Amino acid sequence: MARFVGRENLRKRLAPLEGELGRTTYADGTARIEARDETIVVRPPFGLAHEGDYDVVRVEWLFEALSADRVVAALLVRLGGYAIGVFEGEHLVASKVGSRFVKGRHKKGGSSSGRFSRRRDEQARGLIEEAAKVAARVLGPWRERIEFTALGGDKAAVDRVLGASPDLDWLAEKALPRFFTVRDPRQAVLERLPYDLYAAELTTDPGPANAE
Repeated sequence: MARFVGRENLRKRLAPLEGELGRTTYADGTARIEARDETIVVRPPFGLAHEGDYDVVRVEWLFEALSADRVVAALLVRLGGYAIGVFEGEHLVASKVGSRFVKGRHKKGGSSSGRFSRRRDEQARGLIEEAAKVAARVLGPWRERIEFTALGGDKAAVDRVLGASPDLDWLAEKALPRFFTVRDPRQAVLERLPYDLYAAELTTDPGPANAE
């Protein structure tokens, strides 16, 4: 099963394998390492351009891809709050967070249900519009430098923010495949995001010695 592992933890895990007998294949944005009693497949978050096939474990090009710092925009939104920022490497260089009360879903019927629903929709729309304006203001000046966009929070809410202004179309075009699920978009959550941003997708399979 695939999981995401921070780049420094991944380096500690794989560095001892360098030069061992086995096989290493770089292709399709992944590094496949067959060594000892397992097969390891690593997909770096921002791509892996190197391609090649080796009869020993070679991790230098994988480490090169993992260690490269990027300029990344972050847009985290849920109904109730948003966190928007720009990272240079792991450093947060611009940010803005905000919140607006949005009522929870009304489970009762009757005439009050319609009023409740309309009020909730108004609150949600207000949050979406605010988040879109803030995103354009904070991220716009960095547009030419931003290489990737990290989207997270609630997907439906994020899609609504991106669709609220044509000035945000470019964020979706640069979006990373991974969606970062966060429960509460706050400043502290935004500041901790780099670990997940630079975490690589890791899949391991047992080798013949461990197979049943």
